Amino acid sequence: MRRLIALLLFVLLLGAGAGGAWWYALREWQAPGPLAAPAQVVVPRGGTAAIADALAERGIIDQPMAFLAATWLTRGEGPIRAAEFQFPARASLRQVLEVLREGRPVQRRLTIPEGLTARQIATLLEQAEGLVGEIPPVAEGEILPETYAYQWGDSRAAVVRRAKQAMDRALAEIWAERAENLPLETAREALILASIVERETGRGEERAQVAGVFVNRLRRGMMLQSDPTTAYAVADGGVLDRPLTRADLERDHPFNTYRIRGLPPAPIASPGRDSLRAVARPAAHDYLYFVADGTGGHDFSRTLEEHNRAVARWRQIERSRAPAPTR
Repeated sequence: MRRLIALLLFVLLLGAGAGGAWWYALREWQAPGPLAAPAQVVVPRGGTAAIADALAERGIIDQPMAFLAATWLTRGEGPIRAAEFQFPARASLRQVLEVLREGRPVQRRLTIPEGLTARQIATLLEQAEGLVGEIPPVAEGEILPETYAYQWGDSRAAVVRRAKQAMDRALAEIWAERAENLPLETAREALILASIVERETGRGEERAQVAGVFVNRLRRGMMLQSDPTTAYAVADGGVLDRPLTRADLERDHPFNTYRIRGLPPAPIASPGRDSLRAVARPAAHDYLYFVADGTGGHDFSRTLEEHNRAVARWRQIERSRAPAPTR
């Protein structure tokens, strides 16, 4: 109450008539403000005057001088902060100061989908509104796909650090609960295989099945023959924007699993938790092959003969989908 009285006296000293001072001060302190709808506003650093100008520019307040006076006279309530805040519609001067002193900054969110390459993740970080600073080097498969909360002005390096730590924790926890007798020596090898599974299928119910095929192949010393690894090689670590050719499949490259045995030397993308779990506990079956079935899923086969028939069906579906020739 003493601060409100001081505000009234201050307004009076600014030149308001004695008869209207109380009315004017109460209106400025308690009356609804000009903001028509709730709004998120970045409150800048640079002092109270800069904050007053920013709030006036965004229509949060209409009298910067009244805001400055109220801020000074109520300074014992605590400092006002520079951050991004949510202001309610028609916020009074009193409510505006409460938000600036006690409100929780807006929590923004950056979602990193499963299966992105390091380059794609870097692009997301670069485009994330409100993040600042350079992006530190990110190795393939090093970041866990998840939704990360951040505030305006947080650094990209801080988000990357959290995402790396999240992957380290997830991989360690899932690897510790792996099935026995996997043909994988380390958690790193599980990460590599999980990245392949992630790129092979977008269907959650298929991941363990696909992982089981690759585990069966590794046990038998067969080549993995995974198209996504070859596409990764052809695109030089990027995303291939065309179908693979026979020449691509015959290309000598450490990531071309049509030419090398075993796993490629590194992940080809960032796998999510489900793909990591699928590799750590693959489905137990005797399938050695799979091919797209035309519905977004895959046909699984035990023998090469079965697989060739499934491939023929897929090619027939592809031909039926091809556009009719123009004349």
